[in-house]
Amino acid sequence: MQLTAYTREFRKNLKIAYPVMLGQLGHVLVGLVDNLMIGRLGAAPLAAVSLGNALVFIAMSLGIGFSFAITPLIAEADGADDLEGGRSYFHHGLILCTLNGLFLFVFLLIAKPALYYLDQPAEVVELAIPYLNIVAFSMLPLMAFQAFKQFADGLSQTRYAMYATLLSNVVNVVFNYLLIYGIWIFPRLELEGAAIGTLISRFFMLWFIWEILRRKKKFSEYFKWSKKEMLKWDIFRRLLALGFPTALQMLFEVAIFTGTIFLAGNLGTNPQAANQIALNLASMTFMIAVGLGVTATIRVGNQVGLKAYRELRRIGYSIFLLVFLIEAVFAILFILLKDILPVFYIDNAEVIALAAQLLIIAALFQLSDGIQVVILGALRGLQDVKIPTIICFISYWVIGFPVSFYFGQAERLGSMGIWLGLLAGLTSSAILLYFRFNYLSKKMIRTKELINTAI
Repeated sequence: MQLTAYTREFRKNLKIAYPVMLGQLGHVLVGLVDNLMIGRLGAAPLAAVSLGNALVFIAMSLGIGFSFAITPLIAEADGADDLEGGRSYFHHGLILCTLNGLFLFVFLLIAKPALYYLDQPAEVVELAIPYLNIVAFSMLPLMAFQAFKQFADGLSQTRYAMYATLLSNVVNVVFNYLLIYGIWIFPRLELEGAAIGTLISRFFMLWFIWEILRRKKKFSEYFKWSKKEMLKWDIFRRLLALGFPTALQMLFEVAIFTGTIFLAGNLGTNPQAANQIALNLASMTFMIAVGLGVTATIRVGNQVGLKAYRELRRIGYSIFLLVFLIEAVFAILFILLKDILPVFYIDNAEVIALAAQLLIIAALFQLSDGIQVVILGALRGLQDVKIPTIICFISYWVIGFPVSFYFGQAERLGSMGIWLGLLAGLTSSAILLYFRFNYLSKKMIRTKELINTAI
């Protein structure tokens, strides 16, 4: 097949992906602004937010991962022009995501005493607890928002969630400013003010996406709840069968990155700072891959609905090629700018030198991480999640983390060893997931051709 068969899909792929990328960028930027605002209060409040958000991040990864089950089902129904089926998946998904938000809220309240056993300063824990109480409640609007977002994504309408996310970030910054420092008629609440700002912004985000979607003609039929429409347990089971493994995939990846932070901390302050710089830069480029991963889920899911399996395979490979080319550019930039980029973060010669070394591995890391997250998205579009979950676990925790743990010791390779483990885990994940997609897409084509021949 000629290269143009893949490259001609690049424009459509990017059109779907760019709103997701911008939405992810908005999350990163508002987190940066939050840290800058809270940092003015002192080191202890900043540490408290970091500590509280460590638990919140785990809960969010589970909840967001679970909500991803909605997108491939909606995309398949849309491809098959099955309005009734798509509406049912949307309604059942919204119910499950809202219940999941309630579960995560309770989970965070129950889990917060664990902060006292993490060997953290007592002052930091005391500040983190009230912050966590408020942010935990924001899981309810956030998970409901995710249901609307994944529903719209499944219909290839990714820009509405982007609008909601970017506007909610503005709301968050405004209320943070008013409530952290006590501006105008607002009380000075410091950390609790930051948490309330987050809570308000997430309710705004939910209201905005609900309001904008229900008014659009394309979505209006999906918002009709029929009295005769009963809850169907088989649809709940299908959503759970897709959502639970996907949540585990995200948990396994979040956990290994959290683990490397602790490993870097064992090496000392400077290695931990260098590790944080490299991770932050890598996370910036990862947003591109996340957007293309969502695109892969949508477009592959559409082709499943159409039963156009040769097109499915071609479109899938077009997205794999696109993410490889984009991440290759970032890899080259990381190598060329390895001594310059860390300077924007810190003025410490040892940290800059360590971070420059890590950016060489991060350059290769870009390729593996980008490809594996996009192939995961494509497999999600095929509604194949159980085997990929096992692949993720083996790659991250049987291959990757042991390499990080062994070679990440100070007497061996130190920080470089930690990142070699990440590279090994993500590379093995990318290779194994590629084999899985290649096998399934070929099998689907052969099966359809045998059926057509028999007919």
